[in-house]
Amino acid sequence: MLKEFKNFILTGNVIDFAVAVILAGAVGLVVNGFVNDIIMPVVGHFAGGMDFASLKVVLSEAVADAEGNVTTPENAVRWGAWVNTIINLIIVGFVLFMIVKAYNKSKKPAEEPAPAGPSEVDLLTEIRDSLKK
Repeated sequence: MLKEFKNFILTGNVIDFAVAVILAGAVGLVVNGFVNDIIMPVVGHFAGGMDFASLKVVLSEAVADAEGNVTTPENAVRWGAWVNTIINLIIVGFVLFMIVKAYNKSKKPAEEPAPAGPSEVDLLTEIRDSLKK
């Protein structure tokens, strides 16, 4: 069983999958940085200077004691962060679409089989018919 597991792990598909997962994590970080540091400030600028990441609906305010320490944290729906996540998803989806499209374009089209000519039976039948005439 250990030998079978070793063969499974060392096959190209598992290694390729592991590399793809690691690269996807790195691409996710790059896209997240791109959205949060480049796209959202531009969107916020045109939306009147809003920072979408800080937009939220507060359900209950934070409770602090006399010394100013927070005893109960704020409870809020952070819908601005969710908007950032949706924009991340759209950008990642578009990038993956472009990668798959380029990959499909780079693959060689399958060669079409040569057109089938008449079979031997058809040729022999034709020769027989022409000899009869």
